[in-house]
Amino acid sequence: MAMLNPNEPPPPYYSVAVHTQPPLKSYEEVVYGVSPAQTPANQPHFVPQYAPPLAAPQVTQPSLPPRSRKRGCCKNNARCIGGSCAAFILVALLAVAIWLGVRFGTRVWTQGRFNNSDNQNESIDDNQLILMSDICPNDTINCDGIRDCDLGSDEMVCVRFGMRNRLEVKTAQDGRFLPVCFNGWDQSIADQTCTQLGFKKSYSYTNITTQDSLGLVATNTLSDSIQGQVEVRSSCPDQSTVSLQCVECGKQQSTSRIVGGSIADRGQWPWQLSLHFRGSHVCGGVLISPDFLLTAAHCFPRSNPSTLLPQFWQVYAGVLSLNNLPTPLVVERIILNENYNNITNDQDIALLKLAAEVNFDDDVHPACLPVTAQQFLPGTACWTSGFGTTDPESGRVSDELMEVTVDIISTIECNNPWVYGGAVTKNMVCAGHLEGGRDSCQGDSGGPLVCQTDDVWYLVGITSWGDGCALANKPGVYTKVNSLLPWIHTNMQLARQ
Repeated sequence: MAMLNPNEPPPPYYSVAVHTQPPLKSYEEVVYGVSPAQTPANQPHFVPQYAPPLAAPQVTQPSLPPRSRKRGCCKNNARCIGGSCAAFILVALLAVAIWLGVRFGTRVWTQGRFNNSDNQNESIDDNQLILMSDICPNDTINCDGIRDCDLGSDEMVCVRFGMRNRLEVKTAQDGRFLPVCFNGWDQSIADQTCTQLGFKKSYSYTNITTQDSLGLVATNTLSDSIQGQVEVRSSCPDQSTVSLQCVECGKQQSTSRIVGGSIADRGQWPWQLSLHFRGSHVCGGVLISPDFLLTAAHCFPRSNPSTLLPQFWQVYAGVLSLNNLPTPLVVERIILNENYNNITNDQDIALLKLAAEVNFDDDVHPACLPVTAQQFLPGTACWTSGFGTTDPESGRVSDELMEVTVDIISTIECNNPWVYGGAVTKNMVCAGHLEGGRDSCQGDSGGPLVCQTDDVWYLVGITSWGDGCALANKPGVYTKVNSLLPWIHTNMQLARQ
């Protein structure tokens, strides 16, 4: 495995200590790709110096002064009262500004995109970093099938899945997420709906029976979105509603597993990815579609600007050993969660778009995204995997793909003073064993926490942080995926535009 330059700060790695409350403190991290001999003797673990978070840019509608003309308000009268013309213009501009303020508002989110380019310069220019803020009229109606905002954000969080992949759509007519009746459903509507969620097309659909009192029926209305093609009905015929799947996912070819930190077999975790920065493995990742993957936002620290450039990254799929790598996948775009907090680790998630789709086989297959209301109760046995350290003292990564089973732990229990003292947010999930012994340090940052339901594997979490490795009362903490589904689907959709 290639080594990093010891004279440069290493790229990202798995966090092995937590901020204590109060106050929150910096934590040590395991260095991937650097041998102990290359680590400074007085600092066994590199501690990154993060740049302060950037404030989201404020977008306002520009108001330009009128073009200069030879005949002003004073015309040729040399005795015109001084300043009257300027005062008139000022009042006019103020009126325009007030009208714009009433007419337009600014979207509450700003999206950071990092695009691939042939520029090998480590500086970030306007072609790589695009900060996007949507502008919407104040009278915008969400989910009415009509694009009011410049970027269409008012029509982006209108589709979700319920249990059994039941399709649910939010319309302006009702304002709630309602099931879609199977009557009138067809392949073209299925493909269009999955496109709204950031996929290229649908994989399959079927009908399921539900007991809802209201439903949405497809009409002949022409619209670019599913919410513009349906209308509310008192019930669905035969109570039959749509169950939709946008990608084949969650299937595992090998089922042999050993509890407690063992080497993974071929086909066990086909969604596991290895992310390499300048030739060295630094983070894990999770395949969620043929051309999208999820990982941790802290894998791209702004203190090292080159980590934000797609051309310095390679993604490897179907890997069991770092000593036997296939042809790398090319990263086209890096999208970081704009609300990621590098102090608290909240919303520690990033979305990467690949330049080309990967072909699924026994070794490469995506994990399923969970549905909105899907719950994994405390005590549920789940699995995490990756090329993480097997020796917390050395900080060296494993050349072999490792796996370990961990149990879901309630947020209340994880926030006890003797565990993490309130540091676990609603966007995080704890998993491990409070007695210690097994932990996700045997996985690594950005890698998957998956749980199985009805023979399907769901991506419950993304490895984010923890205190130590397999210590008592210090379980692993993961980004909670179903808390961030709107962000994931919105940015998948935007990345295709």
